[in-house]
Amino acid sequence: MRTERRLHRLVQVLRHRQPDLTIVMENIHDPHNVSAVLRSCDAAGVMEVQLIYTDEDFPDIGKKSSASAKKWVEQRQFKNVKDCYKKLHEEGFTIFATHLEVKAKSLFEINMTEKIAIVVGNEHKGVSPEAAQAADGILQIPMFGMIQSLNVSVATAVILFEVVRQRIAAGQYNESKYSNTELANLLKIWAMKQ
Repeated sequence: MRTERRLHRLVQVLRHRQPDLTIVMENIHDPHNVSAVLRSCDAAGVMEVQLIYTDEDFPDIGKKSSASAKKWVEQRQFKNVKDCYKKLHEEGFTIFATHLEVKAKSLFEINMTEKIAIVVGNEHKGVSPEAAQAADGILQIPMFGMIQSLNVSVATAVILFEVVRQRIAAGQYNESKYSNTELANLLKIWAMKQ
């Protein structure tokens, strides 16, 4: 009975996964922030994230904190922005970078129901100029206080749940975005995870 419940849970989660939504993390050095972003991604149904580390090693995400989300959200690694963006564009993603600038659109003005990649940046510097300039668009979270930025994991959660809100309204969590064959294959893989 326990195994049956677990399989049912896995199927339900997989049916809500959004393969047309990804988060790109650029040079985020704190493993706790990476883990927190992964946890928000799992909660929002993100299947895979992109990790770009141009000036430091890929973080070692431990088994504590929210690192358990690591096993449910795939991670793809890149050594530079160009290769990451090239791959995402080949896969049909529109890339929006989070960046403070005049031409940035409010998060709430962007159609998040399409195939979209959101780029979030380093805790101290934000998204690099290269990542911002090469993106298809710039977005920002409207803010009304003295501080102009949120912690990267908090900002990512805010963005993701605007995506969730728009996609729920559009009925995108009602039907699986995977074929029955894809779901069956993914279920086999996920059933092996401890």
